[in-house]
Amino acid sequence: MQPMILQSDFGYADGAVCAMYGVAENVCPELRVFDLTHDIPQYDIWEASYRLIQTVSYWPEGSVFVSVVDPGVGSTRRSIAVRTCTGQYVITPDNGTLTHVKRICGIAQARVIDETVNRLPNSGESYTFHGRDIYAYTGARLASGAITFEQVGPEVPADSVIELPVVEAAMEGDCVSGTIDVLDVRFGSLWTNIPRELFLRLGLKHGNRVEVTISNDTRTLYKNIMVYARSFADVNVGEPLLYVNSLDCVAVAINQGSFSKAYNIGTGITWRISLRKAPRIIYE
Repeated sequence: MQPMILQSDFGYADGAVCAMYGVAENVCPELRVFDLTHDIPQYDIWEASYRLIQTVSYWPEGSVFVSVVDPGVGSTRRSIAVRTCTGQYVITPDNGTLTHVKRICGIAQARVIDETVNRLPNSGESYTFHGRDIYAYTGARLASGAITFEQVGPEVPADSVIELPVVEAAMEGDCVSGTIDVLDVRFGSLWTNIPRELFLRLGLKHGNRVEVTISNDTRTLYKNIMVYARSFADVNVGEPLLYVNSLDCVAVAINQGSFSKAYNIGTGITWRISLRKAPRIIYE
């Protein structure tokens, strides 16, 4: 018996999430079901991918994640189950939701779900709620031990799992650049794809000042100097800071404020951030 963790863009305004819980309860009343989040913005596959990598590796080997952000429901996109290189399982549409898991955690094995076997009995001709009829049902059966991973369906090459476009963080001269991957939603911090080790090649230490430039395509929305801080307490309330987040990547924030709202900053590969050691200013 393993835990099952649910993620979706369904929200809680109707009974969709509750229906998935009901499916799991009918498969196995003893199954433990948890929520990652059901507040993914509608159709936002990129954010679904990021929230998975934010959490998957912290769960025990054998845990089963079910992620349903599925704008292509009912189309020819595959329904897939993967085993990560750290031993967790993810069941999801093969639409890019596994981008960060594949790139950062690694996929050891992938299988296409055999919907002739792993589909909720008596779910009829419904093709619009695969989260309930296929993903929650298959996830509950796998987590409860009713089926093995091999019984999910036929194996496919792990490298065939679809990835979304990604822009790698890079260093050029005295500047490190990357993308703003996602927001720390509640607090409005900007989480980048710039790893700590790459950032530290700028020769910066806590307390040093960093020149931060943020742009979207060709438009620069922010350019200023801020402190590289250990934590929010290192700056005054209302001041910006640059810090290393819980995924060991660089992030930008305002202490007790929302950076994203203050400067109308979004996320994705079109949102670029550049960092360099702030030039020394000499006053006469």
